[in-house]
Amino acid sequence: MGMMMAVSFERYGRLYYLDPGSHSPSIGDKVLVPTDSGPEVAECVWAPQWVSDEVGGLPVCEGPASGDDLARDEANRQRRAEARLAAKRLVRQHKLPMKITAVDYLDARGGRGSGPNVVLIYFSAPHRVDFRALVRDLAGKLHARVELRQIGPRDEARLQGGIGPCGRDLCCATFLKDFEPVSVRMAKDQDLPVNPLRIAGACGRLMCCLKYEHPLYQDFHANAPKIGETVESPEGPGTVIGHNVPSDTVVMKLAADGRRCACPRASVCGSRKAYEATYGPGGGGKQGDAAKQSGAGKPDGSPGQGDPARGAG
Repeated sequence: MGMMMAVSFERYGRLYYLDPGSHSPSIGDKVLVPTDSGPEVAECVWAPQWVSDEVGGLPVCEGPASGDDLARDEANRQRRAEARLAAKRLVRQHKLPMKITAVDYLDARGGRGSGPNVVLIYFSAPHRVDFRALVRDLAGKLHARVELRQIGPRDEARLQGGIGPCGRDLCCATFLKDFEPVSVRMAKDQDLPVNPLRIAGACGRLMCCLKYEHPLYQDFHANAPKIGETVESPEGPGTVIGHNVPSDTVVMKLAADGRRCACPRASVCGSRKAYEATYGPGGGGKQGDAAKQSGAGKPDGSPGQGDPARGAG
């Protein structure tokens, strides 16, 4: 066990986890966070508390921000806004096919030593851009060393943030640290329509959340009977006509009367003895009908549970 807290550099931005050390900030307090460019001011959004997991290796909070730290942070925010505006104007003047995505300002007084102030400008472009003249003009206007870095669509969405198709904040802008590869095969395995408008995220690429539930679908398809296969179920023999992975059930058409029913996967995959050991004698649909007649709720493990909520991708 250990103590952990969470901070954010921007309102509703990505959360960063810290070891509070000997400090006990409250939600909304401004604290100093160690970074590669020196301590930076961030807002505490999750007060220190004990967690059951091992949380060793986290950066340690450097304490509450002083008045000078808050003044420097506000000045740096103004410089970032000025640098963003100047960069956009000069891009239009040079007629460069590039889009300014984000601007960061590294103050030499923030712990980087006596070196010059640095302005980092992130941009997106359809191809490589010759921005040497732009860098010279920016350096002369901002009186700082200027670095331009081209980023891809996923990094652009992460920096800008937004709302995904699920209605939640983008996963990449909140908790995702690395972009793992996502393929169309994952969408097919989850029976999703292979339509770019349905499975693409805000970045125009495949949604990262397609990878979250993919192992669950792989395990289900590896053990469940195939569609069209004849199986025995608590309701009698029938033919598999569909799968419901979130509820772990198999949809089948009964051979006796053509009725459709959903049975737990365990009732048609494993031995009857193993199924009854898990669900009890007469499980599946019959057990659910008996529960309804008696006025009881759904038995544990019954089908019909909702699909786990996906993240924003």
